Amino acid sequence: MLDVTDRTVVITGGATGIGFGLAKAFGARGANVVIGEPRQARLDQAVSTLVDSGIKARAIQLDVTDPEQLSAFAEQAFAAFGEVAVVINNAGIGQARGAVIDTPVEELQRVMAVNLEGVWRGCQEFGRRLIEQGTPAGLYNTGSENSFFVAVSHSAAYVTSKHAVLGLTDCLREEMPDYISVGMIAPGFVGSELIPEPMRPMGMPVDEFAEIIVPQILAGESYVVSHGYNRVRIEERQSQIARAYERSAPRAEGDERYDVRVLLESLKGQG
Repeated sequence: MLDVTDRTVVITGGATGIGFGLAKAFGARGANVVIGEPRQARLDQAVSTLVDSGIKARAIQLDVTDPEQLSAFAEQAFAAFGEVAVVINNAGIGQARGAVIDTPVEELQRVMAVNLEGVWRGCQEFGRRLIEQGTPAGLYNTGSENSFFVAVSHSAAYVTSKHAVLGLTDCLREEMPDYISVGMIAPGFVGSELIPEPMRPMGMPVDEFAEIIVPQILAGESYVVSHGYNRVRIEERQSQIARAYERSAPRAEGDERYDVRVLLESLKGQG
């Protein structure tokens, strides 16, 4: 179990919503907190609330789509209070809803710039520093239930970005040293500011969600989950895939000869 007492937790998009809920939850467990987000007024408000609660906190203005800002943020965050225990690439945005064929590519690019490219760069900036630090830590990316299935129709740019975060996180996990846990947070319907205001009361309260997932992060879980009913949707999708294979590509003796991972392992053995 990862100990965050007197260590630092760094959260992008940490001034509101899920990020702020996590800042409070980690701070209550003795962590020092560094949060980043573009709106200075929201940062000031968030840090004031954290400090009033007895949490050591620092806010740094950050637009994750700006590589120079992200690099400077990482540098300052790692220097703020000393050793970093957890980094959460949490900054994300929604989209203007619309069908795939009607959504301008500019809207896709706007969403991907934050939800994927910002997370990708965060993995690089924070990942390098955690490796250099050389102590047990966690690096987590905020995905979504939409990483596993389509929860919200007419939101393909958002769904695509969150599917991509799942793939990125799974790849990173295989590449990082064992002393760094890598995982994806998969929120279900949480009443954050990402949700249209009339619907927010219908979602899981942010603080309740944070208390569910923080222990999973500290335990080093690869998939950090909350909403149990998500399994119904996931199993529907997995069943559809399984049935497709049963119909058209059933298992057969020797079929592993075309499996890429098996082939790559065999090539290693030849070297």
